Amino acid sequence: MPASAPRVGRALSRALAACADLIVPPACLVCRTRLGDHHLLCATCWREVRFIRPPLCDVLGMPLPFDIGERMVSAAAVARPPAYDRARAVAHYSGAMRTLVHQFKYADRHDARALFGRWLAEAGRDLPPGTDVIVPVPLGRWRLLRRRFNQAAILALELSRLTGIAADPRLMVRSRFTASQVGLTHDQRRRNVAGAFRVAPGRQASVRGRSVLLLDDVITTGATAEACARALKRAGAVRVDVLALAMVTGEALAAA
Repeated sequence: MPASAPRVGRALSRALAACADLIVPPACLVCRTRLGDHHLLCATCWREVRFIRPPLCDVLGMPLPFDIGERMVSAAAVARPPAYDRARAVAHYSGAMRTLVHQFKYADRHDARALFGRWLAEAGRDLPPGTDVIVPVPLGRWRLLRRRFNQAAILALELSRLTGIAADPRLMVRSRFTASQVGLTHDQRRRNVAGAFRVAPGRQASVRGRSVLLLDDVITTGATAEACARALKRAGAVRVDVLALAMVTGEALAAA
C-alpha cells in the first residue's frame, strides 16, 4: 500500500532536518556547546536557569526569603500597591536566562519560542483563571523598525497557541516616544513611561469588562507594566495580570 502524503511529508522533513544537522550541528543557545539533539540548552546551562518558585509575593510575584503563609504579600506591595492585579515571571533575570533573553531580543534567536511558551504557560498557572485576552507590551515605532519584531508579541502568540486564549498584539500602542529604560532608576523609569501607552483608537470595546493578561519579556521595576495596566483599566479592563519570561530580583533590583 502506498504511503500517505502526510507520512511522506514527515519522512522528508526528518531527512531534511538530519541534513541540516550535519551542516550546522545543534548547539546550546547559551554557551554554544554542541548538542546531540535539539534540547536547545546543554545540561550545565539548564541548571543555571533559576526558576522562580514559592514562597513569593502574591501580588508582585517576587521571591520571598521565607514562607509566611498562603497568598502572602510583600512589604513592597503593601507600601506601593501596583496598578496591575498580580504579576508572575518564569525565572530570575540572571545567568543563562539573561543570555537567553538577550539572544531572543537582539540576535533574532527565536528557536526557543516554543520552550518559552511552555515556561510561560506553567508560570501563569498561578494567576487567576478567566483571562479573556493576552496583550503584549507594545514597542515604539522606531524601535520596532530597528528590531523588526516585537519580542513580547512573539511570546503572546506562542502562549495563545498553547492555551487557546486569544492574543491581540495590536490592542495597545505607544502614545509617545520613550527613552530606553536601561540604566534608569525606579523613579526615572516610572516618569519615563507615565502616560506612554494607550488602547488603540477604536479598540476600547475589546477591553471593556474583560480580564487582560499583559505579557512582557522582563519585569525590572514594574514601571512599564504599571503604565500599561493603568491604560487598560482606564479603557475598562476589570482585571490586568502580568506575565513575563524573567524578573530582576535581589541586589540587581535594589540597584534599579
